[in-house]
Amino acid sequence: MKAFLTGSSRGIGKAICDLLLVNGFEVIGTSTSTVNQSNNSKFRHIVCDLSNQQELKRIKQEFSEKAIPEVLINNAGMFREADFDISDEEWLETWDITQQVNLRSSALLCKWAINAWKEQGIEGRIINISSRAGQRGDTQEYAAYSASKAGMIGLTKSISRSFGKAGITAYTIAPGFVDTDMARESIEVYGEEYLTQGLALDSIAPTGEIANLVLLLAEGKLAHATGQTFHINSGSYLP
Repeated sequence: MKAFLTGSSRGIGKAICDLLLVNGFEVIGTSTSTVNQSNNSKFRHIVCDLSNQQELKRIKQEFSEKAIPEVLINNAGMFREADFDISDEEWLETWDITQQVNLRSSALLCKWAINAWKEQGIEGRIINISSRAGQRGDTQEYAAYSASKAGMIGLTKSISRSFGKAGITAYTIAPGFVDTDMARESIEVYGEEYLTQGLALDSIAPTGEIANLVLLLAEGKLAHATGQTFHINSGSYLP
């Protein structure tokens, strides 16, 4: 089985990539990094900046081949600050690039994958990595991020309702703070309490827990949960 994974070079994406490879998947991974992250013969890396429309279009051919991926995992994302008191131009620039990377590129990849799967009769699976912020909101300076992640949830639900009869399933995973380089940088700036306050557990989630759920979904073991949002946030948000 082959999976297409965006944002594969670090954090949650790397954990997903490594676990899929260990479990026999072929993985096509994209990132902005020029360093090939794995020597595994079943891994192929594509350098791609999802904010660049021309680079994104090059990926379309991956869903035009005979041996196309059966699993699409939209994991890549950006988290850029935009206070409400900055200029309109700066504010909209952040909104535009955030929506492009987090939502528009994911939607386009879903479109390409679904059309290819329908044409070839493949019962494909889509796994969108959203965020706790897409459900409960975030602080005002990260409203663009929150809105983009909420959009991913709506995208997943629409896909699941529209293409389930064709055997295509779609899921959202909404992590809270996860033990990544980005989280550790936040701890250095704001202190550990900033990340752990309000948790039901005494620590933030390891990347491996998100990867474990992705593997379960990618293997097709939860088909009847299509359209659902899975929350992994240490009990900080309970919908």
